[in-house]
Amino acid sequence: MTSSEEALQETRAAYEEHARTCRQCHYDGAPCAVNKLLLRAYNNARRAQARSRPAMR
Repeated sequence: MTSSEEALQETRAAYEEHARTCRQCHYDGAPCAVNKLLLRAYNNARRAQARSRPAMR
């Protein structure tokens, strides 16, 4: 696995774990500041992985 794939999996796992265990995110339905930060990290990792793949045309 490449480092971008590992980063993507790690950030996704952290985001999903937080969403399951955070009282505010899980029960109140309103994302907390940590949730927003983890989602931003996951999106950045997803974009980095997409950029590292060769473009298919």
